[in-house]
Amino acid sequence: MSRTITVGLDGSPESRAAAEWAAREAKLRGLPVRLVQVWEPVPEPMAQAPLLGVETHQHWTERVPRQAAEGLRLRHPGVEVTNEHVTGRPAEALARAAQDAELLVLGSRGLGGLGGFLVGSVGLAVVASTERPVVLVRAGEQAADEHEMDKAGIPSTAAPFRPVVLGLDVGSPDEALIGFAFDAATRRNVPLRVVHGWNPPPYYAYGMALEAAVQRELAEVDSTVLTEELRPWRQKFPDVEVVAESRCGSPSNLLIHASREASLVVVGRRIRRSSVGAHIGTVTHAVLHHATAPVAVVAHD
Repeated sequence: MSRTITVGLDGSPESRAAAEWAAREAKLRGLPVRLVQVWEPVPEPMAQAPLLGVETHQHWTERVPRQAAEGLRLRHPGVEVTNEHVTGRPAEALARAAQDAELLVLGSRGLGGLGGFLVGSVGLAVVASTERPVVLVRAGEQAADEHEMDKAGIPSTAAPFRPVVLGLDVGSPDEALIGFAFDAATRRNVPLRVVHGWNPPPYYAYGMALEAAVQRELAEVDSTVLTEELRPWRQKFPDVEVVAESRCGSPSNLLIHASREASLVVVGRRIRRSSVGAHIGTVTHAVLHHATAPVAVVAHD
């Protein structure tokens, strides 16, 4: 099956924003968009209720995806759009749909201003279970939000894209994660801003002051490691300007702050085969909830 940009669609403002983002990304990648509408069966007595009857079922499973597909085709000429209806639990159905996708795009309810996302249980479950990249797009996200200001000081699609931001842990870098970020920056023709946050050794957290000279030395060592990690990628993508930032501080806070000036934030998720334990790291979890730009989560071993 050919790769697609797959969108979880439920008719909500956040899923409509996700579909619009997916169509723009599909144009950048030269791929079709597949809208997936999941209908979760309800118990038979409830299914007979007027609000959950045949007309309601037909509206959500036929009209909503059809109208969404028609709208995308009109607003994004040249992008192939198909729609598909599946039945089952939303998180499980979307995770299955992601298996044949280049990307899975989901919507998240915006909290307004700099509050970022409110990622629901379905979105978190899908992110935690699929091994394909998942992009979260908040409600209200507009194409212009991903671009720089124009001469009038207003975000405009006529202006260049904002940079792509990559959150990188130099202790366990992964090629899939780094490659995804460089590819995204290449397609947008923008710099890649690589953000790495580090903290002092544990014993400094227990009362020992971190002297300025020691902090500078630790910062230099960490910056050198980051530079060496990115060296082969700079050679592989010579046209991408790389801005590497190694700073003392919370990685999640640094990435959330960087998201304010980003077109896309790219973070990783380590694949865990065990059914127990956290499947989304604390940094990625925080970025998902509070970033103000679309967030791509790339799973890796």
